[in-house]
Amino acid sequence: MAVTVKECLELQLLEVEMLLSMFPKRGELSLDEDAVPSMQRYLRNADGALPPQLEYRIALDVGEAKVKVELQVLLPHMYPQVAPQLFARSDALHRQQQLQLNTRLASHISSLDSGDLCVCEAVQWVKDNSLPFLDNSNTSSECASKEVRVKEMLHRMWIYSHHIYRQELRKKIFDCAKKLNLTGFCLTGKPGVICVEGLRENCEEFWRDIRYPNWKHISCKHVENMETEGSIDNLRLFHGFEDLQFQAHGDYGLRNDYHMDLGQFLEFLKQHQSGHIFQILFGVEGKLPDN
Repeated sequence: MAVTVKECLELQLLEVEMLLSMFPKRGELSLDEDAVPSMQRYLRNADGALPPQLEYRIALDVGEAKVKVELQVLLPHMYPQVAPQLFARSDALHRQQQLQLNTRLASHISSLDSGDLCVCEAVQWVKDNSLPFLDNSNTSSECASKEVRVKEMLHRMWIYSHHIYRQELRKKIFDCAKKLNLTGFCLTGKPGVICVEGLRENCEEFWRDIRYPNWKHISCKHVENMETEGSIDNLRLFHGFEDLQFQAHGDYGLRNDYHMDLGQFLEFLKQHQSGHIFQILFGVEGKLPDN
């Protein structure tokens, strides 16, 4: 008998309630305040649109030193029939150690019985298995610095949003890009566009961080990868992370619901060897007006 989305969402809510009882303190389990109510509304009336995917973070203390490890959770609507997206991260882990930890975590979760709730199992596994990676992170970091890196890969993501206005959101975007050594830009207004370039794992971490919790109307439209035998800095199109604010058209009222001048944006893209991205972002070929 096929399992329905409604049955899966009911199980997800039961698991979240269990996790909230396990992590009752403020900051231990971070969950968007409307996440559970929106799922409950859907379960009361399943004729409406599906709620956003359930997404939350669990802060764990690992070892006697209580090193902070965060487990990020994103649940597809059909979880537990399909696997959850899990990612463990810690400031105490070197990048390579973090990737190894998550590879092991994914392998463990895939070994469990399909259809069973597994976030609680993932929490316990991270608490039981993170310590060796934390103990070895300093040694691994020293070894990695001595290795000769023959090739490096530059990763560039083009992200589109219906709009970007809020100051706290813009601050999060800029802080995250700086922390992860990413270059690019953020186009404020309607529409909103973000470009980040740097190491792949840093770009993907940026994408996870800014989307949380449930940023609606945002998508990664295009990804570019370029390999080099030198430094990826030689492949960057941007020298820093720029704040783009072009001339706007429309209503400057309370909602700030105005459109950015896309002609200026197209010119900016062409100046950075990226004119082809305009059509990918907006579905139309960009043309500059004749002078």
